[in-house]
Amino acid sequence: MNTGKILISKSKPQIIIAKTEEQLASLCANFFYRTIVERMTEPGRISVALSGGSTPRPMHRLLAMPPYLTDIPWNQIDIYWADERLVPPNDPASNYGAAKKDLLDHLPIQKDHIHPMCSPHSPGRAAEEYEGLLAEYFELEPKALPLFDLIILGIGQDGHTASIFPNDRTAIDTGRWVVPVKGGTPDVHRLTLTMPVLLKARHLLFLVIGRSKAGMVRTIFEQDSAGLPPQLLNASSNQVAWFLDKEAASLLTKNLAE
Repeated sequence: MNTGKILISKSKPQIIIAKTEEQLASLCANFFYRTIVERMTEPGRISVALSGGSTPRPMHRLLAMPPYLTDIPWNQIDIYWADERLVPPNDPASNYGAAKKDLLDHLPIQKDHIHPMCSPHSPGRAAEEYEGLLAEYFELEPKALPLFDLIILGIGQDGHTASIFPNDRTAIDTGRWVVPVKGGTPDVHRLTLTMPVLLKARHLLFLVIGRSKAGMVRTIFEQDSAGLPPQLLNASSNQVAWFLDKEAASLLTKNLAE
């Protein structure tokens, strides 16, 4: 699987810049593959949390095709979501609905390995239900945290990631694993994994595309005092990798190759 020419920083977190959106999707799919293969050296099932929006969709479509379709042991993976808008699965805003169309419907994976955040109940009850699902899967002791093998994230132009929004501590200063929030575009009720859960993950993959995100990318990497959710995650002791296309990286002034 060819990764092409990329620029990789020697600093932490790792930053990878692709020349095109197509190359970026390929790089991310390859990262997904390598992460799963690495995790297969250990016992147990593999846990992945997907993100939503339009940005990860090209990667999802690649994963649904050979060689990823055939080479990844999909039935050893359990798929969760980092966040979800509480809309019906057939709503265009549904993260699960988009992933189902692009990826899940094409995979050789058991249906009980797919765990959408969709719920007909109130946001509070839906969050409790998803926490119960995580507690059962991870067989957690009290006060323990779920340990995801890989969580895929994006960022908003306002600096949010998952559905953890700047200046809202609901999902940050908490002992919960999943909380209900409201906001974003569209401005609807949502569920999100919390900051403690994201910080615990073995691997975090940020995927960012487009000049509209360039200002926020620069703020995240060059304005330490901004206190944005992605900046908190950059301090994680586990692996954090940022995959940017050249447009998203266009306003960075630091030499990432140093």
